Amino acid sequence: MEWYDAYAKRTASDGAEGRLVSQHSFSEGWPTWEMHPHGAEVVICIDGEMTLTQEFPDGREVQVILTPGDYAINPPGVWHIADIDSHATAIFITAGEGTQHRPR
Repeated sequence: MEWYDAYAKRTASDGAEGRLVSQHSFSEGWPTWEMHPHGAEVVICIDGEMTLTQEFPDGREVQVILTPGDYAINPPGVWHIADIDSHATAIFITAGEGTQHRPR
């Protein structure tokens, strides 16, 4: 993700204390998993519905269905991905340093 790489370069001096606050709208599931090794991420659904799948280090998977007003926390080191049936908009508060991605 080009915009994310540019953000990381601009804010590298923030270190582990830095947070990326963003809002994204989706009409389909995410193409990749992601994981934030240095801090938790808060996901707040503000429109539509999304199913967040979290893959914990022990291999356990947890699915959380988010509708407007619901939130989930992706703990540090937990891979996560979202599936969207129709549409969803969410706010993300992310500890972005060191974020990793892997194919779906």
